[in-house]
Amino acid sequence: MTKRPHILLVNVFFAPYTYGGATVVAEQVARELVNEDIARVSVISLISRPELQPYSVLRSQVMGIDNYLINVPQNRTYKYFYDNPEIGGVVSDLIADLSPDLMHVHCIQEIGVDILRVAKRAQVPIVISVHDYWWICERQFMVKPDQVYCAQDPVQIDACKGCVADFGAAKARFQTLQDAASLADVVTYPSHFARTLCEASGLAPGLGVVWENGVHMPRSDFAAKQAARRAADPRIVFGFVGGPSAIKGWLKIREAFKDLPRSDFGVRLVDGSLDGSWWAGQNLSRLPGEWRVVPRYHHSDMDDFYAGIDVLLFMSQWKETFGLTIREALARGIKVIQTDSGGTVEHNAVSRVRLIAIGAGPGELRRQILEALDTGTSSVADQPVKVTSFLEQAVSFRKIMETVIK
Repeated sequence: MTKRPHILLVNVFFAPYTYGGATVVAEQVARELVNEDIARVSVISLISRPELQPYSVLRSQVMGIDNYLINVPQNRTYKYFYDNPEIGGVVSDLIADLSPDLMHVHCIQEIGVDILRVAKRAQVPIVISVHDYWWICERQFMVKPDQVYCAQDPVQIDACKGCVADFGAAKARFQTLQDAASLADVVTYPSHFARTLCEASGLAPGLGVVWENGVHMPRSDFAAKQAARRAADPRIVFGFVGGPSAIKGWLKIREAFKDLPRSDFGVRLVDGSLDGSWWAGQNLSRLPGEWRVVPRYHHSDMDDFYAGIDVLLFMSQWKETFGLTIREALARGIKVIQTDSGGTVEHNAVSRVRLIAIGAGPGELRRQILEALDTGTSSVADQPVKVTSFLEQAVSFRKIMETVIK
């Protein structure tokens, strides 16, 4: 690789229309690649505006990155959400115009896999970055309709009959995505757990590498903010970011706190919704301690939230591909109480004996909460743990590019 390559990045969302953790990763890595002069980046993403012509393209630019937004109609068929030849045709024209050296495919739900065939025909190398279970699960997260983790390992499509509305359509989707993924030169995963599960389930076996996600690192004044808050109020403060859903562990948290024999602590619940509705209707008044719902945070004010807590509760009841929130906390010296939830445990601070089993009752979580309260802020405070930054993630992607761009 003798020149600065041109990457054509594909993700269902991208700035100025940002949504979801995978989009944050795609955006931040792209910006670091550009800022460090490692690569040029152009982007393909989606919009859906009925006043615009279907499959027309709008171009926007954010921080020097061109984003080509394909306008998709709202009433598409089931198949078009995972295999859309109309989008494939548009992308074929964009490849001809832009002449990329590499197509980097992130989350392509609603975009579909025809773009991989198009890139292959144009002899453009392909890197797929898996962020969730969309490639092996119609429901994207391996969470069943009853909000219980599927737990297949490996995933076998014949066992999915109870979860999907049309098994024949789901089976055709499964095979189509498997065939399309095999067109990639490299498939990246954010954890060893995700790679092992997906490859065992038939997704591009042998092509996978672990490419760990970066996080927003604390700013230089974070430690001072944290110390000032603890000096003003020495009570332990717990934080929870997952929202009031069973799959994120809220019911376990509520049960663990409900009969706690003390109330000298605070709890901060983040409302991650766009309209502030997550915690509406939740009665927190009967729980011991001082409970407060705080607005969702962005990277610009992330430090303010983490400076206000001492312990992050991560009680996910499913096997996730990566634990972004956990790593944000660890980078800031925040203690984490967590479940044994897939890729979330692959960090340097994990204690296997303290991991709480998925499905366990509230007893072990209550015990660890009381232990944190007994030790106080001076003892519960941890040293920051080394985690990957977005810059480090971008630099490591350069090594992946070098293996596929000739």
